[in-house]
Amino acid sequence: MTTQVPPAFFTTDGDAFVPTAMAKGPWGPTISGNFVGGVVGHVAEMAVDDDELRPARLTVDLLRPAAVAPLCGRTRIVRSGRRLTLVDAELVQQDTVVARATALFLRKGDEPLGEVWSAPTTMPPLPPEAALADTGAPMLVWAYGRNPEIAGAPFDLTQWQHDGPKFVWVRDLAPLIDGVPTTPFVRASMAGDVASSLTHYGTTGLNYINADYTLTLSRLPEGSDVGLAAMSFTGHDGIATGTAALFDARGQIGTASATTLANPGFAPSRPG
Repeated sequence: MTTQVPPAFFTTDGDAFVPTAMAKGPWGPTISGNFVGGVVGHVAEMAVDDDELRPARLTVDLLRPAAVAPLCGRTRIVRSGRRLTLVDAELVQQDTVVARATALFLRKGDEPLGEVWSAPTTMPPLPPEAALADTGAPMLVWAYGRNPEIAGAPFDLTQWQHDGPKFVWVRDLAPLIDGVPTTPFVRASMAGDVASSLTHYGTTGLNYINADYTLTLSRLPEGSDVGLAAMSFTGHDGIATGTAALFDARGQIGTASATTLANPGFAPSRPG
């Protein structure tokens, strides 16, 4: 008997985004934070109708766990000027706001001359195309960590259980919303949430859960793959923050950072 695979992480019912089974996260019977971020990024992006305005920052506040139930989005333009637009967006379940975001859109212009110093960061190779055929998962998470010669299988993040460098390539293999093309900004919005687990995974596992994440972009990702390289972690008194460099196949495009609370006991699901 063949299992019916949902068409996307969400379907639509009027103005509501209805999660399918694929949208469930690893923390319990809730929607995964990266898909919450993807939906709120989609809602914010749809509020701006100007191709010359480029999304440059998205801050997502994960106010409470989002049940595996319909989400409704609402937006407000906070500021609309000649060179920028700032959007507030919220996701609501049964009149309760479960997530909110601010999205900053900046007008494109000429790049100044000259060079600016930046710490060099290099991503490991993209996932081999054969990996895409082997996974039955709707999203490919290709992790590098403890052994740099080994890349992780989908959702197997045990390579991050060490105190050394960590990297990941993420590729969505199913659309976020049924019948709606996944835009580069929405793809980056989903990947930004991965910075939390990437930068906070340590020698005893993943002991933090994120309350928010912020995505910054100098340009939108090109292609299907978004990469993250862990850059920094600091933690004190059960509160921590981590930052990752964000990449596409061409090079670095921005950063993603998360603010977290201690939450020991998380164990990643394994494929199969």
